[in-house]
Amino acid sequence: MNITITRTTLASTYTIGRLSINGIYMCDTLEDCDRHLAQHMPLATLKTLKVRAHTAIPIGTYRVAWTYSPKFGTHLPELLAVPAFSGIRIHSGNTADDTQGCIILGENKAKGKVLNSRATCARVLPLIEKAIQNNETVTVTIDNS
Repeated sequence: MNITITRTTLASTYTIGRLSINGIYMCDTLEDCDRHLAQHMPLATLKTLKVRAHTAIPIGTYRVAWTYSPKFGTHLPELLAVPAFSGIRIHSGNTADDTQGCIILGENKAKGKVLNSRATCARVLPLIEKAIQNNETVTVTIDNS
């Protein structure tokens, strides 16, 4: 399964994107501020540019695992080996305050927010879970438009 997030709105406090699975648009995304980080940058540079809990992860491609989140008390998709970040998940929320580096799913119908996040997650996350349970390789590729 190939998940693509194309960041479309890079604001000073949030980032809006469009998530597609295998080329089919599924929903909008919300992340923290895009500070123009890239997966290939030296780790020291990433750590210098990153603002803890207020920075979107670097553009790049990441493998996804279905792991238990102690914070949420359930299993969620986790992006693996994100340089200078840990515990990056895909989950529900509404504003950039809910992200802390993670990717929030929903509908971008209000400036700087996503709405209907729980319903969107209930529709999208089982697709990811099923692919992983079927031993498919699941990746997320993040890029700016």
